Amino acid sequence: MRSTKLIVDLKNLSHNFRTVRSLVKRNVKICAAVKADAYGHGAVRVAQKLLEEGVDFLAVAAADEGLELRSEGINTPILVLSLCAPGEIELLVKNNLTPLVFDCEYVNLFERAAGKLKKHGFPVHLAVDTGMGRIGCAPEEAAFVAGFIKNKCLNLKLEGMCTHFASSDGIGKDDVIYTENQIKAFTKAWKAVADSGTDPGIRHCANSAAIFSLPETHLDMVRPGIVLYGYYPGQITKEYLDKKEIHTDLRPVMTFETQIAALRHFKSGSSVSYGYTWTASSETRIAILPVGYADGLLRCFSPGLEVAVGGKLYPVRGRICMDQCMIEIGMNNGGVKRWDRAVIFGSREEGAILSAEDVAKISGTISYEVMTGISKRVPRVYR
Repeated sequence: MRSTKLIVDLKNLSHNFRTVRSLVKRNVKICAAVKADAYGHGAVRVAQKLLEEGVDFLAVAAADEGLELRSEGINTPILVLSLCAPGEIELLVKNNLTPLVFDCEYVNLFERAAGKLKKHGFPVHLAVDTGMGRIGCAPEEAAFVAGFIKNKCLNLKLEGMCTHFASSDGIGKDDVIYTENQIKAFTKAWKAVADSGTDPGIRHCANSAAIFSLPETHLDMVRPGIVLYGYYPGQITKEYLDKKEIHTDLRPVMTFETQIAALRHFKSGSSVSYGYTWTASSETRIAILPVGYADGLLRCFSPGLEVAVGGKLYPVRGRICMDQCMIEIGMNNGGVKRWDRAVIFGSREEGAILSAEDVAKISGTISYEVMTGISKRVPRVYR
């Protein structure tokens, strides 16, 4: 196995799931987001662990992601959150992957496929766009589309209704007002559906941030994502929640590590990597790590990134290459030697000093992008 690997702590995953479970009422279902290969952690193993913990639904973004789970014998309900192409519709129906629908044309594609495959009562969820600007019907159209499903579709069943918050992870006044308006719009939409004689089914809108800070949005089901993997969403930090007396202890599930492949002595004036963007100002030692941007250690992380070796941080020098990067150990290297572990980010239990959030800040991005960016060629090791 490569020395560059991703350690996935399934115990921490279970802990984070139980944290979510403790924040919602017992009758509220949990739909775990395992899209993007479970945020880079490996969807199959993550889903299997969450099923052991009692998760009710899983959520993916694409048909292929759902098919991968089905191929591994996972039979729990799976929501497909993004738009599918016409050529994928029968695959969804055949494999009992539940789509989000939002207009009559799209609904009809599933009605025809369900009829062809004799899948009477095939479940769909109606997506309502209350301010995200992605797929979903307008709130005032929800009752019409729901009625179309109930009265015109012989093979479909409206199992649920949902929306997605655009700024529930913000704590500023404008963010709060925007989210409040989304809540009002969704409430009006599902009530209009109910008043028209159609059961809205499972109502769900609470993402990770709303699970923590907006209990009124929990409704019938919540959809945790980033919190399952050990990180707080946006401005909803642990410190913010502690002030509101919502005490949580999320634990990072992913640790990204490698080993020192070589140690080299550099004289003053020697340069490192493409474009010789860094030059040693004095005699020093450089450690070469077999990890680069093709693994997910993005080029934009240099300069600025530091890597933990033996409990101390060492700076990346020069540009991160496709398959390698270099860190400066210095002449007083504290016993650093070849083949020592080098931890890029993750759990302190695994020797990390930086978190995915810390690494994300270097390039002005978010922990989601850092974690989902770890490439498939990096082996996942489950503990």
